Amino acid sequence: MFRKILIANRGEIALRVIRACREMGIASVAVFSEADRNSLHVRYADEAYCIGRSPASDSYLNIPRIIAACEVSDADAVHPGYGFLSENAHFAEIINSCDMTFIGPTSEAIAALGDKANARDLAIKHNVPVVPGSNGPVNDYPTLVNEAARIGYPIIVKASAGGGGRGMRVVRNEDELQNAFETARKEAEAAFGNPEVYIEKFLERSRHVEVQILADKDGTCVHLGERDCTMQRRHQKLLEESPSPIVDEKRRKEMGEAACRIALAANYVGAGTVEFIVDEDTNDYYFMEMNARVQVEHGVTEMEADVDIVRRQIMVAAGEPLGLEQKDIHLSGWTIECRINAEDPEHDFRPNPGKITTYNLPGGPGVRVDSIAYAGYEISPYYDSMVAKLMVHSRDRIAAIRRMLRALDEFEIGGIKTTIPLFKNLLKQPAFIRGDRYNTNFVEEWLKKQ
Repeated sequence: MFRKILIANRGEIALRVIRACREMGIASVAVFSEADRNSLHVRYADEAYCIGRSPASDSYLNIPRIIAACEVSDADAVHPGYGFLSENAHFAEIINSCDMTFIGPTSEAIAALGDKANARDLAIKHNVPVVPGSNGPVNDYPTLVNEAARIGYPIIVKASAGGGGRGMRVVRNEDELQNAFETARKEAEAAFGNPEVYIEKFLERSRHVEVQILADKDGTCVHLGERDCTMQRRHQKLLEESPSPIVDEKRRKEMGEAACRIALAANYVGAGTVEFIVDEDTNDYYFMEMNARVQVEHGVTEMEADVDIVRRQIMVAAGEPLGLEQKDIHLSGWTIECRINAEDPEHDFRPNPGKITTYNLPGGPGVRVDSIAYAGYEISPYYDSMVAKLMVHSRDRIAAIRRMLRALDEFEIGGIKTTIPLFKNLLKQPAFIRGDRYNTNFVEEWLKKQ
């Protein structure tokens, strides 16, 4: 097992990894920017090193400075968290070349899955259904016009190296095509350093359902059920739940096995998530992409399946067997997560950084809060606006909704605007309570009526 792990990240995910290290008897090393000097992940780690100024390009995305921190601390492994460098194949390769272990998949697997067009081809080869789309990246406009006509409108233009809704544009007719193509390429180049895009048929009424997998170096792969991430705004997830209200046991088994086929085909090691879209009208599912890292919403599955995903990540990276078989995985009850962001929902979700003046957490049975915030903590304008992930677990979906509403009522955050009022309203909507009559457009359509 590792002696010391450096966490190349910030915020609640850095603190989550530090807690796992503490329970496993492993020393932890935090890195931080000048803006994060007073962050809890800095306070709770065994060691902490400043790696640069506040902009991520000068700190959390600066590979030489992270490597320098590894050398000074004598860490023998690096956990990348999510975001930043977590799916950067070059970073993983450098870590391993410096006689350290990258806690995640190999650089080859990251590269193979990080290219969305390549991952789509991998799914096709292993009998996983995909949405009709282009055969690989589309790099010129005339080819794009022909491919769009072949597939049929509406289509969606996607960044090949993308994620998180960036480099993504929905196109409903040829008049919109060129602008969407050029804009998506510019966004992709700025966000991922790769302007390549591909296109798929856009399903107007779809659900977003993803499957959590864990795999080890011996080729063992298990799936830990699914999370429904349909409640989104501009392709950004707001609320996740497990299990999905529209997935039955037969479909759960099919999607789980499909997810494992893709992971095994890529020689995947560690925690990963295979994302699917489900056609609301036909209930058919289609592969969308695989995220080669731990997800923001991994805690939902941890509560639902009673499996410590971060601990298992560290174990298999150290060469230990996963220690789980599919028959060992049992889902129980219902889990819901709300992402509490420092945003103003009444003004188009405008970011609202600033100092938190009061911070009172909810508690009681089945409530979990992952956060680094506290009274006096400053939400920085330099990074993601997430303040906390509020998760609840209960015996069934209705009980979980009621528990979440109770927890939201108890959660007090002063000094900044947050998304708490939005969730208090959203969870009372009849369509959400029913669970089977909404799609990824629901939140935006509902907000237009407010």
